[in-house]
Amino acid sequence: MAKRDYYEILGVARGAGDADLKKAFRQQAMKYHPDRNPGNAEAEHRFKELNEAYEVLRDPEKRAAYDRYGHAAFEGAAGFGAGGAAGFADIFDDLFGEFMGGRGGRGRQQARGADLRYDLDITLEEAYSGKQAEIRIPTAVPCDQCNGSGAAPGSRPITCPTCDGRGRVRAQQGFFTIERTCPTCQGQGETISNPCPKCNGAGRVRREKTLSVTVPKGVEDGTRIRLAGEGEAGPRGAGAGDLYIFLAVKPHRLFQRQGDLLFCEVPIPMTTAALGGQITVPTIAGKKAQLTIPPGSQTGAQFRLKAKGMPVLQTERYGDMVIQIQVETPVNLSKRQKDLLHEFEGEDRDVSPRSEGFFSRMKELWEDLTE
Repeated sequence: MAKRDYYEILGVARGAGDADLKKAFRQQAMKYHPDRNPGNAEAEHRFKELNEAYEVLRDPEKRAAYDRYGHAAFEGAAGFGAGGAAGFADIFDDLFGEFMGGRGGRGRQQARGADLRYDLDITLEEAYSGKQAEIRIPTAVPCDQCNGSGAAPGSRPITCPTCDGRGRVRAQQGFFTIERTCPTCQGQGETISNPCPKCNGAGRVRREKTLSVTVPKGVEDGTRIRLAGEGEAGPRGAGAGDLYIFLAVKPHRLFQRQGDLLFCEVPIPMTTAALGGQITVPTIAGKKAQLTIPPGSQTGAQFRLKAKGMPVLQTERYGDMVIQIQVETPVNLSKRQKDLLHEFEGEDRDVSPRSEGFFSRMKELWEDLTE
């Protein structure tokens, strides 16, 4: 059967540019990929045609030969067009590598250093005002004797003979070509014949590093701070990982936090609750605030102090502080105090409407009950 025209297969004009070729191939390859069409022989055939056409037309020299001589330019060549199976693997890397982690096609792969985690405990006051913390972390840093190369002073790494410096090797498995990290150089593309005596060729050494960390005001429990490039150094000059600092805010003895709100439970004397008055309450800023208690206040009543709560992260706004009162029953009364309370109790006035209403409803309930 005569081969179809490569431009027809891709659905582009003969004068199509590289971007148009790439776009057309990507659209068609996604449509006819075997993984999307299991058991479909027609789709598999179309997929092979697409790979063959694009492998030729993407290469300026091969495209020029095809434009001049047609398919006859590659008669006798093995595999796809003139590039063979290896050419197809290059195409697949070039077109779809960005979807597989952004490998960017060919080229050696340098392993980035590991990310690190550091847990930092802070107080609620420090979360309120922010702080500058100094931390010490054990990590891997570039070797100062070989400047991170891994090679002994006076020598240098050599191109890996297994992968020829690419950092990756290929193996044919049926229709597909599988590419993996080179086992000799571990993706570095280079090997070291004379390793640095200090780091044993790793290009990095273990050391404790001191860092200054800015904790902004308003952070909450579980907040994560990222310090880019402060993780472990990569092997042989590869990029460093990141350091992630996880903040844990310690419980406070007076305040409970909900977002930018602070809650504080304050006991008040029974007389203040009954007669009303002024009380002094603490704030997270380390100052005092005055709160007016209206006469007849009950346990559980809440009062809000504006802008006395926690700062809102990365803004100049502050939340409120909510004071919840607990009316305290007096203890260790003197005889005189007891007599006064008995006298108060004997007054025929409606001073406890909630309790009187409750017992009235309870009496009605009892009257409906039978033994």
